[in-house]
Formats: sequence, C-alpha cells, structure tokens
Amino acid sequence: MGAIPADVDAEQGPPTAVPLAHFLAALGFLLAGTAVLVAGPAGRSGHLAAVHLLLAGWVCVTIMGAMTQFVPVWSGVGLHSRRLAVWQLWLAAPGFAGLAASFLTGRLALAPVAGGVAAVGVWLFAYNLGRTLAAVDEPGVTERHFAGALACFVAVALLGPVLAADLTRGVLPVAGVGHVGVLRAHATLAVFGAVLATVAGALYQLATMFTQTELGPIERRFRDAETVAYPVGVGLLALGRLLSTAALSRAGGVLVAASIAGLGLVVANRLRTTRVEPNPMLVRYGVVAAFAVTWAATALVGWWGEPLGTLYGHPTAGAPLLAGLVGFVVAGTLYHVVPFLVWVREYSDLLGLEDVPLIDDLYDGRLARVELALVLGGGALLAADGSTAVAASLPWAGRAGGALLAAGALLFATNLALVVVRHGEFSTTDLLGVGG
Repeated sequence: MGAIPADVDAEQGPPTAVPLAHFLAALGFLLAGTAVLVAGPAGRSGHLAAVHLLLAGWVCVTIMGAMTQFVPVWSGVGLHSRRLAVWQLWLAAPGFAGLAASFLTGRLALAPVAGGVAAVGVWLFAYNLGRTLAAVDEPGVTERHFAGALACFVAVALLGPVLAADLTRGVLPVAGVGHVGVLRAHATLAVFGAVLATVAGALYQLATMFTQTELGPIERRFRDAETVAYPVGVGLLALGRLLSTAALSRAGGVLVAASIAGLGLVVANRLRTTRVEPNPMLVRYGVVAAFAVTWAATALVGWWGEPLGTLYGHPTAGAPLLAGLVGFVVAGTLYHVVPFLVWVREYSDLLGLEDVPLIDDLYDGRLARVELALVLGGGALLAADGSTAVAASLPWAGRAGGALLAAGALLFATNLALVVVRHGEFSTTDLLGVGG
C-alpha cells in the first residue's frame, strides 16, 4: 500500500450504508459505556459492563466497519461478501449489548448465550475479511497487521464464551489452565492483538495519507522490524499470561512496548513534516503519538516488575494512557471516515457541476474543539482521582472528570451523527443492510 494510493476504487467496498451502520451502532455503545463508567454500579459488574460496551462495542464495532470498508478499497480487491458484512453487525452488536446487560443485571446465565452470539458475529467478520485479504497478490505492512489482528479476533471470540460459561457452569480449569489465565490471555489478545494490531496497521497508511508525506529510511527500517516484533510480542505476552509464565510475558511485553513507542514516534514525525492544515483528525493523532510514547515508557517499567498481573502496562497509569491512545485513534479516524463516506455518496457525483462542501465542512469544527477540551480535561481529572493524595484533597475530581468525559463523548457522537442526518439520505432499510 502506498502512502496515497493512486488506484483506489471505492466500488470495491460495500455500500456506504454498511460501514455507517457500524459506526452509528458504535457511537451508541460509546454513549452507553460512558454512562456506565461514570454512573454505573461500582465493583466488578460495572467494570465488566463498561469494558465490553467501550472496548467491544465502541472500538471493535468501529474496527469491523472500518476494515470492511477500507481493506477492499486500499488493497484493490473486492469484498468477499457484502451480506456477511451486514450479518456480522446484526450478531456482534446485540451480543455485546447482551453481555453488558448480563453483567449489569447480575443475570450471568445470559452471558454464555450473548457471548456465543457475539462470537459468531466476530467470526463472520474475520472469515469475510480473511477471504478478502487472501485475494491480495502482494500483502503490504497494513495487510499483514490486519491478518494478525483477525487471528486475534478469532481467538478472543473463542475465549470469551469459555469465560462466560465458566462463570455459570465452572468449565475451567482445563489442562491446568484456570479462569485467571484465560481471562488474562483474553484481555491481552483483545487489546494488544485485535485492537492495537489494527491500529498499528492503519496508522502506517493513515499517518502518511493524511499528512501527505512518505516514511523516511529510518522509519521504513523500523516498520519492517516492527511488523515481525509486534505480533511475536503479543503472542508471547498472551501465552505467558495463559500459562502464568512471567519470563514469556516479560519478553513479549518488551517487544510490544518498544513497538508501540516506535509507532508513536513515527506518527509524531509524520505530523511534524506535514503541510496539511490542522484538523480534528490530525490534532487527535498528535495526542495519540504522545499517549503511545508515554504509555510505552511506563509499560516497560510496570511489565518488567510484574508482567502477569498488570494487564495494561503500568499498574497506575497503564489503563488511562492506553484508553487515550485507542480512543483518540478511533475518534480521529471517525472524524474523517464518517464525513468521507457521506461525501462520496451524496456529493462526489456533483463535483465540477455545482458547488459542493469539502469533507471537513460536513462536521462542526467548533463542537470538535469543545469536545476535545472536555475529553482531555475529564480524562485528566479521572486519572488524577486515581491517586490517593489527589482523591483526599480533591474529592470532587472523580465526579467532575466523569461529567466532563460524558459531555465530551455526547458532543463527539452528536457531531458525527449530525453529519449523517444533515447531509446523508439514508433510509432505515439502508442502514439495516436491506436497502441498496
């Protein structure tokens, strides 16, 4: 894949309503997950519900829609099945929602059923995109990252229902592997395999495409090394946690952290050399670069000392930094992808015949700036609230941070939803995959 593909054929992808339906569903998960995170029940049930709504519902459903649209377009091959692209959402979204509901209500018997439905949807997605990637003659760095991510999606969807069944029927341990080991492997493959491998592969494409730049010689050498080191690191990290082997996890953690740090530096350097005017997408990619490098530095410290128990890097800073990294990648990308899809459908045929808006004109830039400030401010207050000293001196920090974060998420979702409402002419049957 080149930095700015000259042979992109939008007809290779599915109808624009299919990925847009994924994105709108994902925005609903974002709002629900934020509400549970801020105002939901404390303890394990609220945590599990929020994680599945935000990570599986918002992030993974967004990835499913984005990969379904852009893998065929970037790679120049036809999508294997448009019908499977519709069914994957019909199954995965209700399954993820059912999982969250089972945790929130305490009806754990629902979890294996909902998890099974979600797993089938994820497997359909992985099969559909796997068959699509198999048609690529010369896979590039992005395709190789995506292939690794799809393998992790399959594994995560296999381990999830096992964990759900163990909650109600006690099916573990098996072959000496218990619930904790499977849970750690499940979380590792989900976050660092399915999600971050997709993010890494996409950023090599997007960071060059949207900054109108090319990777330099050193960046290309790093990219070639990272393409091997990162999946090996994820595999060692997950296997070590599954088997409770600290040495394997530590080695994998070092490779993962070093890869993410290097990727953050690549993105920062692409932004440094660009001549493109700042926009919400590039601003958020700048935040991503800072989060990536900071997370990696703290993760190396945390994982070197405790590679098994600290799932997301540093025991204190790891989860917030990682959430920021992933969240801002998704948000920044959606600020381009949603308006782009609507613009292609509604305005591309009118180009040269009448005045048409630019892609960046479809959303409200002022709302985007306010939303960014709210999310950064709310996130900072929530992170500070995790400190015992801050929580004691500023007992309102957690509540205020949650309120700001929720307001920012609402503005973000509203801004993108209004793009579809104001500029798109999509029927309900279109978005359900029944229409054209």
